[in-house]
Amino acid sequence: MDAPSPFVVTCEHGGNRIPSAYRRHFEDRAALLDSHRGFDAGALVMAKALSRALAAPLVASTTSRLLVDLNRSIGHPRLHSEATRKADAAVRARIVERHYRPYRDKVDRAIERAIAQHGRAIHISSHSFTPVLDDVVRKADVGLLYDPCRAGERELCARWKASLAGLAPQLRVRLNYPYAGKGDGVTRLMRKRYPPRTYIGVELEVNQSVLVAEASAWPALRAVLIESLRDATRSLLVAGRRPRTPPAHASRAPRAPAGGHD
Repeated sequence: MDAPSPFVVTCEHGGNRIPSAYRRHFEDRAALLDSHRGFDAGALVMAKALSRALAAPLVASTTSRLLVDLNRSIGHPRLHSEATRKADAAVRARIVERHYRPYRDKVDRAIERAIAQHGRAIHISSHSFTPVLDDVVRKADVGLLYDPCRAGERELCARWKASLAGLAPQLRVRLNYPYAGKGDGVTRLMRKRYPPRTYIGVELEVNQSVLVAEASAWPALRAVLIESLRDATRSLLVAGRRPRTPPAHASRAPRAPAGGHD
């Protein structure tokens, strides 16, 4: 299957659906599922907009992170929520095999195709964050999360932030906020699998306050994020061009165990 662009867009926390086989574990937890702990509000809308605008494959999940968190590694204490953590080991293993590993494998295949056909994959993982957490107000509208040790990611996020400052100076854009970009997650795993010259992974974090602002704010933010990303990646795309379909072994670092503990 062709990769139409070097971009790959993912959304790990796109919905709060619970498969019927596990609903008994979530009785009386409707409010929790509807909260920021159940899913990243707006993240899937942002991911779909990015995918369309960039001609990028989209790998997304609408299963709640409270069943299994696709952005956590096997062995992480928050891989399962309190609703499933005490379930039988066989139940948790079945959840991982049916919902976690297939998602991680789809992301890996999409990135591998982009590298094979374009010489580089630019992976944007779409997330959102609650405006207040544990009584602490988050002081940003947009967060760009990356690994400071990887020059390509550092450069892309600096360019993206600068472009946003020019297009929408009113936005509060912060780097590696409200979380550390090199923390546990899908991008961290992909960094282990692919070297810096072929893989750039950035987590886009949008403040959920924009979803309840004036009606035009959310579409306007999506548009400016897309335009600024295009601007930020223009020179990177030129530098990353190479012949199509190089040998897979030439672009790939040794594979870490799928979903292994980071």
